[in-house]
Amino acid sequence: MLEFEQLKLRLEANEHELRDLKDALGYDRLCREIEELEAKAAAPGFWDDMESSQKILQKTGKLKNIVEAYDRICALYDDMLVLIEMGDEEEDLSLVEEITASINEFETDLAAQRLQTLLTGEYDKNNALLTFHAGAGGTEAMDWVAMLVRMYTRWTERHGFKVKILDFLDGDEAGLKSATLLIEGDNAYGYLRSESGVHRLVRVSPFDASGRRHTSFASLEVMPEITDDMNIEVRDEDIKMDVFRSSGAGGQHINKTSSAVRLTHIPTGIVVACQNERSQFQNRDQAMRMLKSKLLEIKEREHLEKIEDIKGVQKEIAWGSQIRSYVFMPYTLAKDHRTGFESGNINAVMDGDLDGFINAYLKASSKGELGDAVAEDI
Repeated sequence: MLEFEQLKLRLEANEHELRDLKDALGYDRLCREIEELEAKAAAPGFWDDMESSQKILQKTGKLKNIVEAYDRICALYDDMLVLIEMGDEEEDLSLVEEITASINEFETDLAAQRLQTLLTGEYDKNNALLTFHAGAGGTEAMDWVAMLVRMYTRWTERHGFKVKILDFLDGDEAGLKSATLLIEGDNAYGYLRSESGVHRLVRVSPFDASGRRHTSFASLEVMPEITDDMNIEVRDEDIKMDVFRSSGAGGQHINKTSSAVRLTHIPTGIVVACQNERSQFQNRDQAMRMLKSKLLEIKEREHLEKIEDIKGVQKEIAWGSQIRSYVFMPYTLAKDHRTGFESGNINAVMDGDLDGFINAYLKASSKGELGDAVAEDI
């Protein structure tokens, strides 16, 4: 029947990409590596070094997840072929809707797995640190920061990642002057590195009694979280530490003691702060990881030999043109100025539907097609 023939052609059109995905993942190599890791885990004395054994188990789990995800999508492909042939033989049109939904699921999963093969950067697998700052626009810009924090929190929830607020500074009347989030999950930095830059909001401000249209800006800096196995040297004499009370709502302990920590890197003027943890020591450890992450990101971006070559904070906070605009009035549109990708469903975007923007960036960057962001008058 024609309906089933069309479904079969649509499905088989993905067969070549499915084979390419296997090669891109290095499927056979991953299987061999899993066998080697499992042999180590079964060897006598494996648990003698607890830290090493935990790392081996974690790596084994991650590799198994990749292999099992590919196995599932191959099984789904085979099952759909069988179902199409069965429906065609029996001329059962009631199966068309089910098969169509399965093909949609297959193509979405295939695209997602293919996208993961683009995450080949040294730190792509790491957790991500997101730091927001309100720019031009006063109270409206501070409200915009709060909206962006919510947007990325929703994106995080959609992907099963964890989000932790490490630091924030409330706005004078509304919103946030600044905020720092830790996004925990496999490849969190790889996906979110595309979001670093200036984000522009255009809307009728709820804080303007005259109902005028306002343009506001907020910057987002995305850094990979430093892991314990990364040896980043920061000299103690280059660090100034201040302690203060946490500024937000919390338990009795967190608000009655000076447990929040602010670290200043004297040579560059870079400042980081953490107030999420209960103790001053925990906040200092987290703030130090944040500082090392920021210094590492600058070192990599500026192609420097070592951390000490970073001369000043101006290299770290230079804004430049916005990467994306979010327009609520007189029409609704979110547009990325680097890739040209856009969405007219601004409410979905603000609810965390960012995959289209992220995917477009990763694909363009892998092909070397990214240019400078050009701010259009939209």
